[in-house]
Amino acid sequence: MSTTFDLPVVNGKNGKNGTHEQPMATLPFRRRKTRTVMVGNIQVGGNAPISVQTMTKTKTADVKATVEQIRRCHEAGVDIVRVTVNDKHAADAMAEIVRQSPVPIVSDIHFNHIFALKAIEAGVAKVRINPGNIGSKERIHEVLSKAKERQIPIRIGVNSGSLEEDILEKHGYPTPEALFESAMRHAGIAADFGFDDVIISVKSTDVRLMIEAYRMLAERTDFPLHLGVTEAGTTRVGTIKSAVGIGTLLAEGIGDTIRVSLTDEPEKEVEVGKEILRSLGMAQRSVEIIACPTCGRLEVDLFSITNQLEEAVKGIKKPVKIALLGCVVNGPGEASEADIGIAAGKGVAILYRKGEVVRKIKEEEIVSALLEEIHAFVPSEEAAHG
Repeated sequence: MSTTFDLPVVNGKNGKNGTHEQPMATLPFRRRKTRTVMVGNIQVGGNAPISVQTMTKTKTADVKATVEQIRRCHEAGVDIVRVTVNDKHAADAMAEIVRQSPVPIVSDIHFNHIFALKAIEAGVAKVRINPGNIGSKERIHEVLSKAKERQIPIRIGVNSGSLEEDILEKHGYPTPEALFESAMRHAGIAADFGFDDVIISVKSTDVRLMIEAYRMLAERTDFPLHLGVTEAGTTRVGTIKSAVGIGTLLAEGIGDTIRVSLTDEPEKEVEVGKEILRSLGMAQRSVEIIACPTCGRLEVDLFSITNQLEEAVKGIKKPVKIALLGCVVNGPGEASEADIGIAAGKGVAILYRKGEVVRKIKEEEIVSALLEEIHAFVPSEEAAHG
C-alpha cells in the first residue's frame, strides 16, 4: 500500500574549494497508497501532493471577517479551510462564505447533525463530524445521505478528548486502539450505507498517542488520512509538537493532508504546515530561507539580514532556496549548495548563484541583492511543480 516518489537528498559534501564532489541525488521515498477523495478541486490521497489546511478563528456569523481571514490564508498558500458551524447564525452564513471563498470550505460539526445538513445545502466541499458527539446512527445516515446526494466527502474526526463513552470504558483511557476503534466504527457505518468518500483523522494532544493511532490506520486501511496534533498550544510549543507528530508520520509515508493547530492566526498555521512539508522535501512552492545558527565567528548582523529578507519574500510564490551563512568556515560550501546564497565575513559577503560565485557585496547591500536575484531566478520545471 505504498507508492514511490523522489525525495531530494545531498549525496556528497562540498570540497574545500567550494566545488561539488558529487551531484544531488534522489532517494526513493515510500508513500502509503490510498483511495482518492476530492475536496472541491483539491485531490486528497492517491498520488496527490499533501495539502495544507487551517481553520478560521472568527465568529462564523461574521461573514466579512471570516472571508477576510480565509483570503489571508489563501495568500499564505492554504489549500483547504475549515469553518465551524456551531449555531444557527453560523449555519445561515455558510452559503455566502462558500460563495466568496477562493478555496474549498469544510464545515466543522459537533453535537447537532442539523447543522451538517444545512452546511451541505450551503455548498461546502466537505463535512467534518466528530463520532464522539454527533449522535445516533440514524443521524449519521441522514448526513451521509445528503453528502452522497451532493457528492461531497466526510471526514471522520476522532479526538482523544471526546471518545464515545462505551469505547472509553472498554479501554480505560484514550489509547491508540481506542482511537482506531472509534474511527473504524464510523467508517463501518459509512460502508454499510454504501458511502466510501471518507477521510479519517485520529488526533490527540499527546504526540506519541496520535502517532501510534495513525500508524494503525495506515497499516490496516486505505483511507486518506488527515494529520494533526490537536490543541497543540502556543506558536512555539505547538510548532514543535506538530513538527514532531506530523513530521514523523510524513517521513514514514503516512498522511495526505495536514493541519497545524496553534493558538495563533490561521495563516501562521499555514506557514508552519508548509514549512514542515518543505523540510521533508515534499513541497517547495515559495521561498525557503536557510540560515546558520550563528556563533562567535559571526562578523555581520545576520539576525537583521534574515528578518528583513524573511519579511521581504512573503507572498513570493517561487520555489527557490536561499542560504544565509555568516562565516567563512562552512559558509562557502553551504551557500553554493543553495539556489542563491551568501557567505559573509567582516562586513562583506560573497554572492552565489547555483554554486557559482557571482560577486562580492557590502553587508548593507545583501538584502537588496538577494531580492534582485530571487526575482530574476528561473526555477527548474521540476521544482516549479513541487
